[in-house]
Amino acid sequence: MALEANINMLHISLHFIIPAIIAGFFFRKSWRLAYFIMIATMLVDLDHLFANPIYDPSRCSIGFHHLHRLWFICFYIAMCFVPKMPKIRLIGIGLTLHMFLDAIDCQVTNGVWMN
Repeated sequence: MALEANINMLHISLHFIIPAIIAGFFFRKSWRLAYFIMIATMLVDLDHLFANPIYDPSRCSIGFHHLHRLWFICFYIAMCFVPKMPKIRLIGIGLTLHMFLDAIDCQVTNGVWMN
């Protein structure tokens, strides 16, 4: 049980740490805005409120929750390449990163990449 809690805390921490690293490394001049936008994309997890139960540590969110479905993920990846719209690209990067971290969590906790 303690290992599961530690893995969960690491997963949540990575949702804050990795965007900070990306913002600092790739968006040095406007790192605060880049970090804020990427952190704001965590609102995608509001779709968890429609699940019953809301939180299930053994459930893989990729493919289960509405905004974590594969066609949305393809859209998030496409947003990363929108020309001349840096805020849209940052939203895409944040959402893609979020889905990547959730997929890694699925693999670590359940041995699958998606539900």
